[in-house]
Formats: sequence, structure tokens, C-alpha cells
Amino acid sequence: MLALRLARGTHPLVLLRRFMVAMASAGVGFLLLCTLGHALGHPEQASGSAARLLWCVVPLTAAVQLAVAVARTDPAARPQAGLSSVGLGPVGLALLAAVSTAVSCTLGSVFALFAFLCLRGDLVGVPYSAGVADTLGAGQPLPYAGVLTLLFVVPVLAGAASAIALRPRKQRPGAAPEPQQPAAAAGEPDSARTTVSTGLPWGVALTAAGIALGSYAGRAAPSSADGLLPLPGRLDTIPPGVVGGWMLIGIGLVLASPGLTHLCGRLLASGRPGALRLLSGRVLQEEATRLGRPLGVLCAVASGALAATQLYGTALDSTGDRPFGPLTGVGAALVMACATATVLTVALETKGARSDTTAALLRIGASPALLRRAAALRGAVIVAVLAPISWAVAELAALPLSH
Repeated sequence: MLALRLARGTHPLVLLRRFMVAMASAGVGFLLLCTLGHALGHPEQASGSAARLLWCVVPLTAAVQLAVAVARTDPAARPQAGLSSVGLGPVGLALLAAVSTAVSCTLGSVFALFAFLCLRGDLVGVPYSAGVADTLGAGQPLPYAGVLTLLFVVPVLAGAASAIALRPRKQRPGAAPEPQQPAAAAGEPDSARTTVSTGLPWGVALTAAGIALGSYAGRAAPSSADGLLPLPGRLDTIPPGVVGGWMLIGIGLVLASPGLTHLCGRLLASGRPGALRLLSGRVLQEEATRLGRPLGVLCAVASGALAATQLYGTALDSTGDRPFGPLTGVGAALVMACATATVLTVALETKGARSDTTAALLRIGASPALLRRAAALRGAVIVAVLAPISWAVAELAALPLSH
């Protein structure tokens, strides 16, 4: 009840972020329900239904990441004197933010159930189309326990992840958290250098190992579809070793991106920089850990999208058939939207964390135009560095299956 009362008086931008979480939860819930419908309508294709359920882990992870990023920027997670007086300390605020996240995800799950029932024809009497009826298992009775279990997967995981991310951390002796910041951000500056220095070589090593594994598995793949992991929608096949290589590549990009972001900042501030380059470089170095990981996820998603487009674009040109089904398109769009929204949300979080520094710069004579040019320069440098890397990784990952 307290979470709902706080939501009534929040800023429209905060409500917009919660709406994005609800829509992400609705998308994942709809995909999970579609998997259930396919299993009910095609009991003889148990392996295909299991593969669809397995692929739902990707959008589920992206939605949970977005929910955690939104929870970290939630004003309800920040220490407030009024709430502290009624017993809501750091632990209570973390739980309050987790409950708000779970409520937003639950609303999205309800919307997903409504859309699923409408398309199946359970509410309107007639399915949307024959293809939709076949995909969603129209006419088959739904197991209520299974439906509720799938619908509560996102709220439970998002709420638990938000509570863990916002839990109070013990401060090192002599280190004090920044005022008016979420408790989750208190211990980050102390470990930023260690994470950046160790993450880059490990990320490069995992990315190289993933490319090597994908190349080996792609060349050694059997000619038949036995033992292959199908994509949902129009079921084309990919060797499991290639999928494992892609997972290693994604993990490597996430680990390496903070180091790459820090390196971009060092390059900007190297030599004899002016005020613009110095300010941009220092900010990138300071926020490398917090901003680098979501950027790594976005790079991994972009690389996967580019690789899939290259692989199945050839099939589209040669056969004229659609290599992707509608559910594959929904899942891909959901993952890309969640990754992009997470980066934007974390960027807003870092901007809020620098509010005191920004105010100090304005007091000493820095113009707002200078701050805007510095932000634009940071964005341009990050795109100039990470976009070619994502393209190169996509080309190398798709190379074994395209030849």
C-alpha cells in the first residue's frame, strides 16, 4: 500500500520508467504463455516447446536487468528523513523499491494474460487467425497452476534482483557514501579500478574463446537437424556449440566493456586536453564500471542481431521464405528495447549522481553549453569505439555458419 501511495506522487519520468518495466514484463509473460500454448497444442513436439522455453531466458534476463536499473533510480530507494522516522531505513527502502518493481511487473503480467486470452479466442470467442490459433493452442484447456507460475516468474525474479542490488553494503573504514544516493551505489567507486583492470583481459579472453568455440562447432556440425538447438518461430537450427560460443562472446563483451569505456576516457584525457576533452574523459573514467556493463549487454545484443541478420538474410534471399517467425521478432525486439532502455536509465542515474559536481562546475563559471558538448563527445566516442567492435564480433561469430 505504501508503494502505491508513493507512486501517486512521483515524477512523470519515474512513472514512464515503471511503465517500461511493466511493458517488458508483459512481453516476457506473453512469450512464456505462447510457449505454454505451443506445448498444449503440439504435445508431440515436446523438444520444440522446451527449446522455445529455453530461448525465453534471453528476454527474461533483459527484462530483469531493466527492472533492476529502474529500481536503482527510483526516488523511493533514496534515504529520506520522513521515511526514516517511521522505521524505513536502508533495508526497508530496498524492500520498498523491490515491492514497487514487483507491482509494476505484475501489472505487465496481467496485461500479457489479457492479450494472450484475446488472441486465443477465450475472451472474444474466435481466435485472431488460424496461424495464431495453432501457435497458441486455441481450444486446449489452460492449466491454471502453470499459467500463474509463468506469469509470476518475472515479478518474483525482478523483485528479488532489485532487493539484492539495493541491499545496504558495509562501508570500508574511512569511506563514506555519497549523500542522497541509493545504497547500492555507495561502494562502487572503491572497487571501480579493480573491476576495470581485471575485467578487460578476462573479457577479451572469453570473447576470443567464444569465437574459437563457435568456429569449431560450426565446422563440425552434423548435416541433419539431430542434436541441434532450434530457434523459435520458423524453426531453423544452430549447433549447440555455436550457441555456447555466442554465450561466451556475450559474457566477454559485458566484462570487457567497463575497461573499454575507461580506456575511452583515458584517451580523451591524454596529452594536453582542453576543458572539453578533460571533462569528458574524467567522467568516462569515473563512470566506467556503472555505465560499462549495460553498454556491454547492448553490444552483445547488437552483435547477436547483426549475426542473425547476416545468417538468415542469406536464407531469405535464396528461398524467399521468412526465416524468422512472429514470436522470434517479438523476442528480438523486446531484448533490444530492454537493453537500450537500460543504458538510457543508467545514463540518467549517473547524471543524477554527478549533480553536486555539475552544480560546482556551474558555480565556478562552466557554461551549460560546455556540459552539453562534453556529454555529446562522450556519447560519440563510445559509439565510435563500441560500434566497430560489435560489428567485428558479429562478423566473426556468424562466419562459421555462413560458409
